[in-house]
Amino acid sequence: MPKKILLVEDEKHIARFVELELKHEGYDVLVAFDGREGIALASSENFDVLLLDVMLPGINGIEICRRIRTQSKVPIILLTARDAVMDRVAGLDAGADDYIVKPFAIEELLARIRTILRRVTPDEKTAGSLNFRDIELDIAAYEVFVQGKKLDLTKTEYDLLKLLMEHKNRVCTRELILTSVWGYDTDIETNVVDVYIRHLRTKLPGDMNAYIETVRGVGYVMRE
Repeated sequence: MPKKILLVEDEKHIARFVELELKHEGYDVLVAFDGREGIALASSENFDVLLLDVMLPGINGIEICRRIRTQSKVPIILLTARDAVMDRVAGLDAGADDYIVKPFAIEELLARIRTILRRVTPDEKTAGSLNFRDIELDIAAYEVFVQGKKLDLTKTEYDLLKLLMEHKNRVCTRELILTSVWGYDTDIETNVVDVYIRHLRTKLPGDMNAYIETVRGVGYVMRE
């Protein structure tokens, strides 16, 4: 079955170009031209990836992302003309998994879609579980449990925790985290890693946020 993508983009010439390229790659594509139509489609149908322009009429892409995150973990890539760090961080804070700055090469967008789909598609070879103190990560089910209770994580937060648990007692540099979690050589600032570490820590109950140690100037580690 082809992967299903929702593209929400108000610039119709861009939307048409991206739609044609995605269809050429074998994806099933639906297009919305404003925020309200986009959130209605995203809420009523199942998609494998959402591509959201940030500057949309009706409801902007960041608000759509925030609302979708209350009901779904579907991967979200933001398309933005805003290159300021704070704008990108705002999108990630809202729950986006990735972003790409306009104008972008279609090859880069396609690569990011492939990467994000690889991250969310179960791999039978990696089936099993990881454990760290009170945390159990079920690789096959793509779920995390803390003291037997399910922990609600986004896919990016899950991938970040999985990487740290796989490398327990070894420091993961910010560069390694970017390459491993985001899955490609990237110009994303390493402070994006810090944003997601903060998100992950706030979701760990009690004093478990201390499980993730900061190694100043280098990265992060979970030590037993």
